[in-house]
Formats: sequence, structure tokens, C-alpha cells
Amino acid sequence: MKKIILLIFALTNYAFSQNTAKVEKSIFGIQATLIGISVNNEMRLSNQISLRSEVGLDGALFWGTRTKGTGFYLIPDLVIEPRWYYNLEKRVSKGKSIKKNSGNFLTPSIVYVPDLFVISSDKSITGVVPRIALIPKWGIKRTIGDHFTYEVGTGIGYVHYLNNYYNKSSDVIFDIHFKIGYTF
Repeated sequence: MKKIILLIFALTNYAFSQNTAKVEKSIFGIQATLIGISVNNEMRLSNQISLRSEVGLDGALFWGTRTKGTGFYLIPDLVIEPRWYYNLEKRVSKGKSIKKNSGNFLTPSIVYVPDLFVISSDKSITGVVPRIALIPKWGIKRTIGDHFTYEVGTGIGYVHYLNNYYNKSSDVIFDIHFKIGYTF
């Protein structure tokens, strides 16, 4: 009798573990914003948590008195995000796809911007203020077809400047993003 109970327990545990919604083992992709591009990898840490790493060129538009007119710049950045996809089970129970980690997520985004180089339409911009930011964010990620994704997220956090350019060492930072991408 003891063996039968153990066998039933093992089979039940195996059956439920096969139906558990979980993030994908590893996803590699490229993403673009209005101004900017990045390559990223998302690696599973647990059923609902992944570690996303990203290297890219982040862009911005500018205008004002400091510059001569309007323009754009691109600067390198490194991003690490442990993402918690909190609604995977709910999506699966409603028959919705979780392919390529389609779901809602929370993340403490860590962004490092070094002063390596600047690509700009204004030749007077030769460097950036190096900084590191911690931005708690909420976002959604969805897959269209087999390989295309889009992602929207927002958050507010803390930025620490690694030099004294602004005569202060830290500030509040607001982040909002919309990215479209291709996963391999």
C-alpha cells in the first residue's frame, strides 16, 4: 500500500510539474526604440523569474539654448533586469500564449551608462555624464507570431552620477519605454 501511495504521489507531482507555466530557458533577441537599438538575452532563473541582460545604444532627441537647434544622440548602456513574470499561470488558464515570455512583469532595472563614446548630430556633444540607475518598473511583453515582440514599461527610481557634473550626486529618474523586437 505504501508503494502505491508513493507511486500515485510521484505521478501526480510529475503531471502537475509538466503543466506549470514557466518562463523560457533562454531567449536571444534584438530590440529597437524610436531612437536606439539593443541586443538582449533573457535566461530562466525559476518558473516565473528570468534574468535579462541588455547591451545597446540608447538615444534621445534634444533642443534648447545649450545646443544649436535640434538633434539626436546615441550613447552606450548596459542593463540588468531580474524580471518576475507574475501572471503566467493566469494567462495559461485563460488560453493565452506565454511564448517568448509573454506576460506582465515587475523588475528592479539596473542601468549603467559609461562615458565611452557619443554618436550625435551635434559635434559639440563629446561625452556624457556616467551614471548608474536603479528603477523599479512594471511592464508587459507580448509576442506576435513566432519571433516578433513588443514591450511597454514604466517606472520611477534613483540615479547616481559618477562625477560631479550637475553639482549633485543623485536624482530621481523617470523611465518609460516602448520597444519592438525580433527573437531568435
